[in-house]
Amino acid sequence: MTRFPDRIRRVRLTLAGLVSAAVVAAGCTMPAFAPRTETEGEAAPTGTAPTWRACPEVADELVGRGAPDVRYECTRIAVPRNWGSGTGATAGPGSGETFEIALLRARSTKQRNRIGSLVVNPGGPGGSGVDTAVYLSFGPAFGGLPPSITERFDIVGFDPRGVARSSPVKCIPDADLDASFGYDPDPESQASFDGFVALNRRIGRGCGDKYGDQLSLYGTEQAARDMDAVRAAVGDEKLTYLGYSYGTLLGATYAQLYPKRVRALVLDGAVDPTQDLVAGSESQAKGFERAFDNFTRWCAANTGRCPLSPDARGAVTSAIDKAKVSPVKAADGREATAGWVFYAVISSLYTESGWQELAQAIDRLDGGDPAEVFRLADSYAGREDDGRYSNLFDANLAVNCVDESEKPTLQRVRQLQSQWREKYPLFGSALAVGMLGCVEWPGGRDPYPTGKAVGAPPIVVVGTTGDPATPYEQTPKLASMLGVGRVLTWEGEGHTAYPQTSCVTNAVDAYLISLAVPREGLRCPAR
Repeated sequence: MTRFPDRIRRVRLTLAGLVSAAVVAAGCTMPAFAPRTETEGEAAPTGTAPTWRACPEVADELVGRGAPDVRYECTRIAVPRNWGSGTGATAGPGSGETFEIALLRARSTKQRNRIGSLVVNPGGPGGSGVDTAVYLSFGPAFGGLPPSITERFDIVGFDPRGVARSSPVKCIPDADLDASFGYDPDPESQASFDGFVALNRRIGRGCGDKYGDQLSLYGTEQAARDMDAVRAAVGDEKLTYLGYSYGTLLGATYAQLYPKRVRALVLDGAVDPTQDLVAGSESQAKGFERAFDNFTRWCAANTGRCPLSPDARGAVTSAIDKAKVSPVKAADGREATAGWVFYAVISSLYTESGWQELAQAIDRLDGGDPAEVFRLADSYAGREDDGRYSNLFDANLAVNCVDESEKPTLQRVRQLQSQWREKYPLFGSALAVGMLGCVEWPGGRDPYPTGKAVGAPPIVVVGTTGDPATPYEQTPKLASMLGVGRVLTWEGEGHTAYPQTSCVTNAVDAYLISLAVPREGLRCPAR
């Protein structure tokens, strides 16, 4: 087992926004770290109490052992493929059929005065809540939840429909994912751009051929309705929920659909649901550019730790440009193309602690060693050493594209590629062409609601001022849209905030445990 604390850290913090050549994310995602196995047993239908079984093997597979004083139990529930009006559709795609949703419950043996279950979602879309519940159970030393929470709540993770163990969508060949990640992040020539379009078209056609009109069933609103079945399955009258990144969109949708069934929602790394695909992509381009600027300033001030000083931006840009012409080869022949270098940069910007890793990776690449570049990029992509991928990106594409009511034309994407290259030199073009995934995606659309959560209690919306993937500007917008949002600000770096400092942790814990809403305008310092 390698770098156990680092793996926990990346699951907690590197809920990376997908800026893939084939996949563009409205939210964010996390990398996969271990093969996922199906939990055994027949799924309990919606509305019935499921049977839980001990499943310590999940933690064993992920990190080599379970957390001290924690028991792990798993179950599966059956939900309608198409909820229709909320009672299950009688016509249309998926009518009369079900998806199986996998759940894991982590319960501390030191639990006292139990309040209920804290349901968690790591974002993506495509991140595994089952995996996340395991990682969060390891406590603060590894980026997990504090004892104040684990001793009062069961930590319940679920894999949303189409993700990991829950009737997973899998339709993108590993070779196409390799091609997508390795592709030039800014295909300037028309031939290169057309090749990128063809790759995305092939991916979309393959998924459409496999799933047909069922692709329209993987949207956020359907998943939010599944969440209410999860709430019922754990036996809680009202939902207590912690959602990161895209998980904030899922939580916000739940609050609009079931406002009277909300006990407490913490939405950390807020997504603005009112943004369309173009606005959301530009917001991420701006956020990543700002985070990279913060990295370069750190580099200039820490020359002993950053071998890219005094011009980190120049060094990274040069590395990407060189990789377009003459990519460095690893011992196994794998080439560190411009795309892989770019995603190593992306991967490193989600945590401040990743900045030094980025500097070292680019420095070693310049010396002819691409190993660290591949390690960073592969951890982001969920790519195994043997070239296999999880279904992280398949699910991400399926969810994001069905959520979008409209998509830009190829001509519009090409235009934005040029415009954003000027405004956001390192990230703008990649975010523009990343929209091609949804431009070429088949199937119907099923947009989520974007209104107030009338009748819901106060909801805590957390934002980080240096967040690259869900820029801070989205935080007050989500809070305002819901009408009952209360903003909690962390003046820190990286993606998501809880539980990184005592100020953030104390405020969120008090809300989850006692329903004490943070005071208006509370801003927590970086340290």
